[in-house]
Formats: sequence, C-alpha cells, structure tokens
Amino acid sequence: MTEDTTEAERKMQFLYALRSKGVTDKRVLSAMETIDRGPFIRGIFAGRAYEDMPLPIACGQTISQPSVVGLMTQALALTPRDKVLEVGTGSGYQAAILSRLARRVYTVDRHSRLVREARALFDEMNLTNITAITADGSYGLPDQAPFDRILVTAAAEDPPSTLMDQLKTGGIMVIPVGQSDAVQHLIVVRKTENGLEYDELRQVRFVPLLEGLGNDA
Repeated sequence: MTEDTTEAERKMQFLYALRSKGVTDKRVLSAMETIDRGPFIRGIFAGRAYEDMPLPIACGQTISQPSVVGLMTQALALTPRDKVLEVGTGSGYQAAILSRLARRVYTVDRHSRLVREARALFDEMNLTNITAITADGSYGLPDQAPFDRILVTAAAEDPPSTLMDQLKTGGIMVIPVGQSDAVQHLIVVRKTENGLEYDELRQVRFVPLLEGLGNDA
C-alpha cells in the first residue's frame, strides 16, 4: 500500500466519520476536506489528527473534534457574503474552515502564542481573508461589528450580551452554554426583529470562556 493510498483512505474515513455524526452540508464537507487538520496539531498527538476526537494544544487549550467543528460550522448556515467573528482561535483550525465559506473571518484569542502560531499557519495556507487578534474575546470586536455570524468556541453560562449586541439582526450565533464542570449544551441563537430564537444542537464539553488575557500575552 502506497503512502498516497493511505492518505486517501484516511481522508475517506475522516469524511465518513463526519457524515455519520450529522455533518451533511456539502460546502462544509468540502471545506473540511480541503483544510488539512494535520498542521494544526503538533507534538505527540500529531499522528491522531484524523481521528474524530478533541486533542490538547498549547496554553492548556484543546482543538475540538472534527465532527463538532463540522456541526458548529453547519449550524452557522454561512453564505459567501458573511463577515464572521470567532471567539477562541485556539489552533486556528476552525477559523481556517470558516475562511473557505465566508467573505471575512475575524478570530480572537486571549493567548498571544496561539494567535501567533495560527497566523503563521494561515500565511502558509494562503488564507488571506482571516484576521487573527490577541484580545479578550468576551468583549468581541466592537470596532468591526456588526457581524453576520458569531461562533464561540468556549463555554459561557449564558450567551454574552456584549457579543449579542455585535450580531446583526438576522444573524446567527453558535455557542456552548453551561457550567464548565457540568454538562454543556451547544445552542444556536438567531437574532430576529422580534427577539432571540434558541435551538439546542447537542451536549458538548468546551473550555470555559474567560475574561482577560492569558499569561503569555
């Protein structure tokens, strides 16, 4: 068996795992086939990049399992015209997926090391429509608001009002909600002219959304 065959089989298994977990949007699947998860995982876990599991990254954070990335991306119902805010850059993998589906992606993280490493990967991959910023994500990016879509990759007890204020009417926010040491629920919030509509996707477990900058900033 050649190395190319092994790679092709891994990709097929990767996409099959996504579909079996409910990721069915063709544009999302295409984006996740195009963006290789491998470069976003370093060190001893690099060999597990194509498994559907969360993995540790620097600064005590994690890269989400691919099926959760796919479901969150799918729930945003992105269009090529959308301007997106991601709170929690982490490895940069989620932002890279978003960049294939949206016009512009702004991603913020409280850890400057993660932002630097993600920027380097975005440059290597020629993903020119991503702006990565070290900032307190709980405040969003008011200078760039409003956003068509907001994706939060850390759990809050409730959707933060500061972020909700930066979401356009007609926009969608996807966020894990719940206590960090208990069961969390991934919810979709739609901002309508008549108020907010909520849908629950599934149970998840994310790191908590914290205020302030990380110690490496």
